[in-house]
Amino acid sequence: MALFLPLLLFFVFTSLTNGQANPPSPGYNPGSMVQTVPFDQAYKTLWGPQNQRFDHTSLTMWLDKSSGSGFKSRKSYKSGYFGTAIKLHPGYTAGVITSFYLSNNEDHPGNHDEVDIEFLGTTPDKPYTLQTNVYIRGSGDGNIIGREQQFHLWFDPTEDFHQYAMLWTRKEIIFFVDDVPIRRYPRKSDTTFPLRPMYMYGSIWDASSWATEKGRYKANYEYQPFVGRYKNFKLKGCATDSQPACQPPSGSPTTMGGLSHQQVVAMQWVQRNYKVYDYCSDPSRDHGQTPEC
Repeated sequence: MALFLPLLLFFVFTSLTNGQANPPSPGYNPGSMVQTVPFDQAYKTLWGPQNQRFDHTSLTMWLDKSSGSGFKSRKSYKSGYFGTAIKLHPGYTAGVITSFYLSNNEDHPGNHDEVDIEFLGTTPDKPYTLQTNVYIRGSGDGNIIGREQQFHLWFDPTEDFHQYAMLWTRKEIIFFVDDVPIRRYPRKSDTTFPLRPMYMYGSIWDASSWATEKGRYKANYEYQPFVGRYKNFKLKGCATDSQPACQPPSGSPTTMGGLSHQQVVAMQWVQRNYKVYDYCSDPSRDHGQTPEC
């Protein structure tokens, strides 16, 4: 009995912790330090203008059988905080990608850098998957190696807008959901970290070949249009032509980078309870290509 009671208390505590509805407070809100910018001041339509509508402060884009749609920042950046609030399409969305990402693919096709926030469409009985990813030029041989971490969320992203952001500095990349850090990717070497200037993009498009359960479920246009809504655009960073002394915002209460202890606790809670895939833990991957693992 003396052993049983502590074990019972342990399992009760574990159940309550894992059943927590929301992550612990990170204690700091980096998004509040960055002003909202008008869409047309920071961005422009890139493709699919007929599938895009701007209404006051929100941008609506949709995918139908004829086309998807996308936008691009007016400037390229070498560091910065990039965020937006997104509301996702409910119901059957298999094969559909709704994204917000940094890339220099137009400048370096086939050999580019990229930092992704991508929502992988799903079937009605399963939750959306939020995929974070980092591509790096690496050896320069054009071999694109993904560094994916995937998450389910502690809320339904189709019911309301939520803020998604990434902070890219010379030291690290931090992904945020409603100001809660969910992933930190540190710079461990120049070959495993994106250092070349990138533009910020958003898009909705058909990725049926891989987006949902590795392509098992495809986009079904009987459910079209698939709609992605964006608002509350936040962008503060160092443009490519900015002075060398330019510094991006901090993601933590200090200006030294990294995360506070309270932020780390919140991130660990998310990773423990909602991370569903990590490239470093995948036994089928060649980790000789991802030395940071």
